Amino acid sequence: MREISLDRLRTLVVIADMGSFAKAARQLNLAPATISLHVAELEARVGAALLLRNRSQVRPTALGETLLVRARRLLADADLALDEVRRQVEGLTGRVRLGASTGAIAHLLPQALEHLRQTHPGVDVQVQVLTSQASLTRLRDGTLDIGLVALPQVAGKGLRVTPWRRDPIMAFVPSDWQPPAKVTPAWLGQRALILNDNSTQLSRVTAEWFAAAGLYPVPRIELNYNDAIKSLVGAGYGATLLPQEGAAAEFDPRVARRPLRPGLWRQLGIACREGEHDRATGYVLEALERLRQ
Repeated sequence: MREISLDRLRTLVVIADMGSFAKAARQLNLAPATISLHVAELEARVGAALLLRNRSQVRPTALGETLLVRARRLLADADLALDEVRRQVEGLTGRVRLGASTGAIAHLLPQALEHLRQTHPGVDVQVQVLTSQASLTRLRDGTLDIGLVALPQVAGKGLRVTPWRRDPIMAFVPSDWQPPAKVTPAWLGQRALILNDNSTQLSRVTAEWFAAAGLYPVPRIELNYNDAIKSLVGAGYGATLLPQEGAAAEFDPRVARRPLRPGLWRQLGIACREGEHDRATGYVLEALERLRQ
């Protein structure tokens, strides 16, 4: 069964508004025969007359009025959809799906989003909490546009990962433990630990730091939520290793931060699909570039 085309519905609406086939033809820049054909096809499709014709004016029938109500809504929705797409093409609006860890979302992403709000307020960034591997998988599936991922990563075909930030990893220790000025694997390995779970790159980096000193401590708790880990450290439940993120004023006074000896770093990259991006995605990438180290 043939579907009703929007062009035919638009013809019906213009005829009803103008009250004339001839005026509708001029309004739509169509031949009078084409206007008549559009109406004939609609009437054949519904199996009833939609317009009452006389010498002075054309008016809709009762059935025609019913169809006109729906037609006006459909045409308005179609115009809105086309306008929305046009605005996205022009970069005035757009939706960008971004995945990142909780730490990056809490302490890094807000700075980029604040700049984006000021420069491109019509761009909507939908943020999802994802591990690096999950972000890369979603990028390959086409269900994510940008991922903030821990390095190193193997991008794989069709993806590009570029270095973004290099932040020091610090020891977060209950203040009453009186930690040394620089924390070593030997000192920390003798204490209760609350570490990232083994699904994260940070967990692997942390394990390598201890292993280089011949230590393989078993953490008391494993989580993948850095702010929750910091809260547990503040409660005196254990120590942790986390990237330095945010301003010093944001940290709990019950928690002492100490640099590590030997030093350790968390490296982040920006992952996205290769090739040209739509303007909205480009704007988000530009905002993130402002935070590059």
